[in-house]
Order: sequence, then C-alpha cells, then structure tokens
Amino acid sequence: MIGSHTTIETYDVLSWRKEICARVGAGRRFAGLFATVDDPVVRLSALVTADCDIDVLDTTVPLEVSQYPSLASVLPSAAWYEREIHDTTGLVPVGHPRLDPLVLPLPGDARRPMPGSKTPAPSVDLDESTIPPRVLGHGIFTIPHGPVRSGVFESVEYLVETPGEDIPYVGIRVYAKHRGIEKRFEGLTTQEGVLLAERVEGVASVAHALAFSHAVEKLADITPPPRAQYWRVILAELERIANHLDVAMKCADAAGLAVAVARFGYHKENILRLVGAVTGSRFGRGIVVPGGLAREIAVEPGELATRLTEIIGHVRADVELLMSTSSFLDRLRTTGPLDPTLARVHGALGPVGRASGLDDDARWFRPYDGYAKLPPLPAPSSAVGDALARLQMRWAEIWNAAELIRRAADVLEEIRSEVLCTDVADCGGRAVGWAEAPQGEVLYAVECEDGRIRRCKPRSASFHNLVLFHDVFRGDIFTDFPFIEASFGLSIAGAAG
Repeated sequence: MIGSHTTIETYDVLSWRKEICARVGAGRRFAGLFATVDDPVVRLSALVTADCDIDVLDTTVPLEVSQYPSLASVLPSAAWYEREIHDTTGLVPVGHPRLDPLVLPLPGDARRPMPGSKTPAPSVDLDESTIPPRVLGHGIFTIPHGPVRSGVFESVEYLVETPGEDIPYVGIRVYAKHRGIEKRFEGLTTQEGVLLAERVEGVASVAHALAFSHAVEKLADITPPPRAQYWRVILAELERIANHLDVAMKCADAAGLAVAVARFGYHKENILRLVGAVTGSRFGRGIVVPGGLAREIAVEPGELATRLTEIIGHVRADVELLMSTSSFLDRLRTTGPLDPTLARVHGALGPVGRASGLDDDARWFRPYDGYAKLPPLPAPSSAVGDALARLQMRWAEIWNAAELIRRAADVLEEIRSEVLCTDVADCGGRAVGWAEAPQGEVLYAVECEDGRIRRCKPRSASFHNLVLFHDVFRGDIFTDFPFIEASFGLSIAGAAG
C-alpha cells in the first residue's frame, strides 16, 4: 500500500491558486489538474507532490458561474489541463493564454461530457472550425501532418508552421484519439475498473493497472502480499524494456537503418513473448488487480531471469553497434533540445525529464510494491536534453530494469507464501495512486461510493509531457521531426483520454 491516506485540502479559488503556486515555488512539482461535476458546483482538484505522496488541493466553482481565474496564467504547466477541463465541462479559465480545444473541439452551445455528473455522456459532433489558426507573418505556411500518416502511428495531427525549412512552432491536435475514458469509468466496480485502466494507454497497461490498483488499495486500507509486490516489479520492468526498445527501433527507422530496425524489433518481440509466457497477454493485461495479482504466474522467477539475461546480452551487442554509428548519432545530437530550466518549471516526467536534469522517479521518490524494499539503483540523468540524451536515458533504464528484475526474482525464490491477492472489500472515499510507466509518472485519482467508481481521473505522463513538444524545435528543420517525435516516446491515446 502507498501511504496510509491521501491528503485533501479545500480552499476558495484565490487562496487555492496562491497555495498551489506557493508549493511549486517551494520546490514541489505540479502534477495535474482535473474537474469533477458535483451539481450545483464543479470541483477543481490540483495534484501537487509531497514527501512520498501526492496531495490534492480542492476548490469549487458554482455551475451557473461557469468561469474561474485561470491557474495557467500564473502556472504555465496547467495550460493543457485547463484546456481539457474547458472541453469536458465548459468551465472557462479567465486569463488563459490560449484556450483552443484540445480533446474535444465542440461548438460553444454543445453539451459537454461533465465527468462526475450522474448524466450519461452525450453524443458529440466535432467542430474542427473551433480550432483557430496560429500562423502569423510573411512567408509562413502550415504543413498539416496527420492525423492519418503512413506506417504504424497513432492518430494525431501536427501542424508544422514553417517559412520553408526551419520549424518555429508545431501545433498538436490529439482529439482524434479521444475515447471518453473518464465517463466510461463511472459506475464500474473496482474489478471492472482495472480492466479499463489497462486500456487507457495500451503500451503502458501494467503501469496504469498498478496506479489504479494503488488508489483502490489506499481506499480499502490493504497491502498486497509480498509475492504479488515483487511480481509487480518484474511485470512493470518488462513493460519498460519493451517500450524503450520500441523507441530505439523508431529512432533507427527515422535514420533509415533497416538492420537496426529489424534487430531492435526482434528484441522487443522477444520481450513481449516473455511477457506473454508469464501472464498470458503480450501486454501484461489481466494480471494486476486491486489487492495483488489475479492468478498464478506461469513461469518460475529463476527461469524468467535466465531467459531475460540471454535477451539483454543480445540487446547490449546491438546497442554498442548502433551507438557507434556516426551517421545515426549525428541525427540525434543537438536535435530537439529541451531546456533544463523549462523541464524543471514544467515538471517534465520520465526519460524526457531525466534527459534534461529533472529526476522524480516515482519508484524511488514515492516507492510502492517491491520497489520500497529493493535498494534503488543509481538514477541515470543528463543536463543535455537533446534526442541523443533521451535515448541514452532509455539504454540506462533498460540495464537497470534487467537488474531490478534479477533482484526481484532472487527475492521471489525465497518467499514461501502462496498468497497472491488480498481481498478488497467495498470501499468509499477518494485517493490517488501512482506508478512509474516507461513514459513517466502515471496518476489515478479515484473516488468510490459503495464499492463503485463515482469518478476516476487517469493522468498519463504522455499528457503531461506532450505539451513540451511545442518547445523543442528551435533551430531544427523538418527532417528532424521524426527523430524528435520518436525520442519523446509518448502515447497519443494516453494524452487524449
């Protein structure tokens, strides 16, 4: 179990803004913002890091008022969160720097989903004309890239604004992947909810299931059995390795290195097959549940560690070859740099943040499951912040993940208990759970009544980090675009919700 409770504090709107800014100014990280419709008010909940925890800071706005002073006007990292709140509730953040639609481009008089309300989600007709152009200046034109692109890519539209070669700005439209996830959670049992959580961001199914389960376990005041805790570490680290290998494969593909693409695709496939042998699902689905694990693991820990060691040996050999290929390194070095100051101000997550000198790895700063009992490994970090640094962070995380799996497997060999799950009784209240996905910290704010979910807000690292994609193109040209996108390693589905 993570912590014993979730601290929830309530303020009036102005005091709420002041308190959030004070905490961020004191070194805490702004972690998210969401709205819950609880007629006759809308509750705004900000998430801010605390010592080994996440605090929730609430304020309320009457529904009939329909506006509030923007937090983004004083805390820029809240900008996308307020745009999402406006899309789903119609609540207007007065003073927001640019309130374009983000996940739902709707006309002003359209019915909104109103997450948290007891009304079902309405059918929506998207109105793309509500998204204004940003193009300004003589000779600048816009290249719409997506939402449908060649190859295997998620649906997202990038508006590349350029005078011909340089890229001064990239607009991002993620609404093509929006699925109304938050409303889908409402009314589910916690056992049903974990199945949906696994599908919020498919490439991070284990991390989302863990974050959701951690929130429910806090509400139920239970701790998973030791065997489940260490197996959770193994499953999460296998997912991390597969994702990082996928990023390497996409970076190699952007450089036209067909052999490297094939090799890293082969290694990723071997990891996914290992996950499938362990859990019955290549994505690790259907195994992590509130209370522990849903069923027995099909592979012995020692055998898993042996098979993984063999795979990692082959990966190391191919990494050495790829990272000694000068034409590949030249395309990544100095490409798409994320300024360390911006990374810290925004609170960049995962490998993107660590490559720019900001490390807030939830596994060690807010430890959970077996991570709380395993000695932390040296944290990789860099202050360079370019695409090459982001890839190097992923190599370091792959080697660390393999070592963590070996250590967890050693512990499991010594655990004699057969128990894998603690029963979860009907629970009520609000709690926040988290996990460190391959993309960075995943948060779940869960509110239950009589054992059913009243409100569930997932916040992926992809949503939090994707806004930074706007800011890393200074000095880059159009052919750098695929390297920068691949190096971020984000999921559009996770960002769109």
